[in-house]
Amino acid sequence: MRGEFLDLSGARVYYYAAGTRGAGNPVVFLHGFATSGHLWGDVVPLVPTGHRLVVVDLLGHGRSDRPLTHGVDVRSHAERVVELLDQLRIDRACLVGHGVGGGIAQSVAIRHPSRVSHLGLVDSIAFDRWPTIEARLARATLPITRFFPPALLAAVLRRELRRGFGDPARAAHSLDLYLRPFVSADGRDALVAHVRALTSGGTRELGDQLASIHVPTAIIWGQHDRVIPLWVGKRLQHSIPAATLDVIPGARHFTPEEAPRQVADAIARLLSR
Repeated sequence: MRGEFLDLSGARVYYYAAGTRGAGNPVVFLHGFATSGHLWGDVVPLVPTGHRLVVVDLLGHGRSDRPLTHGVDVRSHAERVVELLDQLRIDRACLVGHGVGGGIAQSVAIRHPSRVSHLGLVDSIAFDRWPTIEARLARATLPITRFFPPALLAAVLRRELRRGFGDPARAAHSLDLYLRPFVSADGRDALVAHVRALTSGGTRELGDQLASIHVPTAIIWGQHDRVIPLWVGKRLQHSIPAATLDVIPGARHFTPEEAPRQVADAIARLLSR
């Protein structure tokens, strides 16, 4: 396993590669809002051999640069994913996205269909559904949050993200890692930029175009997801031709962390199609 930075149109984005190159399609893992590539840490070792695996920290998350003037809406992230594929000399890949990462994967599949071999959407944003009602309210209060102490805003975000976990100990460990980039003043500003961009309807316009996705697609969802409810996954399945739906019993929103074996098995089935 190795990690490095790529310069994508003037912004450094961190990724690490794992797995083995073989006859199988490469797999690119995209995390969601306010998390990082750590989300996939327990899934990656369980993916079948013969695939090049690429785990990305989206701009403004994890080890990647602050966004500054770079766009952090769904489409901007998607265009950087395509640029990442170009730099890694990957012609086509299976894109697996969680939460906002699922919206980014949808954007790539619709706008750059030749670059996507398979599509995995795990507890994904879709249509006009972006994580919680609280997130929509956050958009209305953005001018105020700019004056919040960074630690206070991070604490509010921690409380909201914790709802997506069933295991309090795992939640505490992961959220410490996820929120580390946001506890400074510039981190707070980056977080505000993310909320503004991602609550502006980044996947709403994609909803009517989902029928144009004709690659093998797996919808993977936690049965008790309280962040993005299961009915969104069911609607995605009905909107994308021949998509399958795997519901993970007892799981909440952060299924890659709390049910890595079931998520990896669903990805394995997807890659075999």
